[in-house]
Amino acid sequence: MTHVEAAARAEFLRTELHRHNRLYYVEGKPVISDKEFDMLLRELQDIEAQSPDLLTDDSPTQRVGGAPIEGFTQIKHSVPMMSLDNTYSEEELTAFFTRLQKGLGREKIDCVIEPKVDGVAITIRYENGVLKHGATRGDGQTGDEVTNNLKTIQRLPLRLPKDGPQTFEVRGEVFMPKAVFNKLNKEREEAGEQLFANPRNTTTGALKQLDSKITAKRNLDIVFYGLADATDIDVQSQADMYALLDHTCLRKADLIWRADSAEGLLTAIRELDEKRRSLPYETDGAVIKVNAFADQRELGVTSKAPRWAIAYKYQPEQAETKLIAVDIQVGRTGALTPVARLEPVLVSGSTVSNATLHNYEEIERKDIRVGDIVIIEKAGEIIPAVVSVKKELRSGDEVPLSPPTHCPICGTGVHRDEEQVVIRCPNPHCPEVVKRRIEHFVSRGAMDISGLGESVVAQLVEIKLVRDVADLYALNELLLARLERVGTKSIDNYLKAVEASKQQDPWRLVFGLGILHVGAGGARKLLEHFGSIDAIAAACIEDLTQCPDIGAIVAPSVNGWFHDEENIALLNCLRTAGLNFAQKVIEAASNKLAGTTWVITGTLSEDRETIADTIRANGGKVSSGVSGKTTYLLAGEDAGSKLDKATKLGVKTLIEPEFRAMLA
Repeated sequence: MTHVEAAARAEFLRTELHRHNRLYYVEGKPVISDKEFDMLLRELQDIEAQSPDLLTDDSPTQRVGGAPIEGFTQIKHSVPMMSLDNTYSEEELTAFFTRLQKGLGREKIDCVIEPKVDGVAITIRYENGVLKHGATRGDGQTGDEVTNNLKTIQRLPLRLPKDGPQTFEVRGEVFMPKAVFNKLNKEREEAGEQLFANPRNTTTGALKQLDSKITAKRNLDIVFYGLADATDIDVQSQADMYALLDHTCLRKADLIWRADSAEGLLTAIRELDEKRRSLPYETDGAVIKVNAFADQRELGVTSKAPRWAIAYKYQPEQAETKLIAVDIQVGRTGALTPVARLEPVLVSGSTVSNATLHNYEEIERKDIRVGDIVIIEKAGEIIPAVVSVKKELRSGDEVPLSPPTHCPICGTGVHRDEEQVVIRCPNPHCPEVVKRRIEHFVSRGAMDISGLGESVVAQLVEIKLVRDVADLYALNELLLARLERVGTKSIDNYLKAVEASKQQDPWRLVFGLGILHVGAGGARKLLEHFGSIDAIAAACIEDLTQCPDIGAIVAPSVNGWFHDEENIALLNCLRTAGLNFAQKVIEAASNKLAGTTWVITGTLSEDRETIADTIRANGGKVSSGVSGKTTYLLAGEDAGSKLDKATKLGVKTLIEPEFRAMLA
């Protein structure tokens, strides 16, 4: 076969395979057998192997990626991926519709209602009819490019029909079908492996795989709900968009309602609640949107959400089960947390076998006993919690729970804090405390050392390779080779991450050390005020209280930590290892923000510390809390209570583009 003949044959095979994929996955009407499909695919693979220049990005052979990539690149969204305001109340949903009526000045407002798929938000761009890239929501402005992983979704077209639009960007939700999730967990249970918590988290993990072959095994699916960029397409409403999705073989929601009154909206969400359990994906609510795009534009958006849409969340599902035992988890600060072990029960689409009991004061208040029949729910559909006890079903054999007197791991006598709520193991060498402390130290919010999951940390502590965080910097290839199921590639990546962590800002080190009562914000304040870790260590309690946000509880904790002999030795080891102890000096860029005080909240295009540095470099000050002295609130996605407080106090709120414009 000549090269010209090979090119023609490859084009024919690609077209045929795309057609058969659409017939099988979209229309459900296959016309050839799996074996015949595989033969066509194998022929195309052979041609591409012999002539690599004939390999195209949209080739069906690229459904599953090749070798793992080193990491994900970032893609800036053409249109921000905003979140939705939400409500659990029918009264608030009615109030939302009233706001629409006032905003548009008419009584009837055409709306669409569809299921809120409990998955991972995705944006996908097609150019010239071919899938160009796909990305996660990320911070709303920028997301991770996960194109190779998205290509493993068989329902997702790599090429659009030629008689439809060729260039546009569409938003959707990637999910793991309930049947796939249940089958996956059954296989893991039979293999003695830990079960996945729920389909959404499992989907997130699958999309984060660097090797798309692993993602392909998860059999993900996708549903689309919106357009981001359709400038050259005549689409004037959500209804038009649904028609466009049908024409381009992009899956839309299985159930869609139309309503033009508050009563109609309530009827739709009630009907959806009755039918949603029959859907192939998990749902946690309904999404209500104004249909006409012209109306959407007139209503506009806030700093974090469109005014023309809302998510109605269904009340968390509850279940009844038996509490069969209570275990005690030991945290990085030594805190002992009781955890209920339950007879497995299905709640919100996943099997629950344990739930948090918070603390022993909570146990006493609710009078929870081993053997009780309890009501549990998933708070926010994620964290199982014991809501109440059915005391009327007690037989008399239930066993009351008493607070522990000794640590269940190391046997050290426990210590109660001043509020008599938290019970702690005071032994800093308790193996469980050491594990949790190291996990915190290497976490993304602290020193950001990748490659050290719970299982690896557990091995390091159990075989005594690591006794404290300083030992992480003494590890080498020979020592790490002693670990089970850790390959040379992982070892190399870990050592690189450790070396890179030495240049982290010192506030991250202070936070990573796990000083009681010192969070990330407090660590940042300490370094801003004192300039170096050595200066913090030399400060007395009175000096520490002069630092903003460091009060009468935090100051003694910090002072005590830095005067402990073992901690002094630990710091010396970290200094010898080459970690950064001095805060970087922020070079002045301008005085454009001189005289202003800022509070930063929500998710922005950069982390808050970087944006705070930008504000300081331009003459402004940064505060952690909103007050009458605050000049501006810089609000990103999911701004929360600070945005509410700023509104009440009349503090001017800016979104990130407005902030950037001030500096331009």
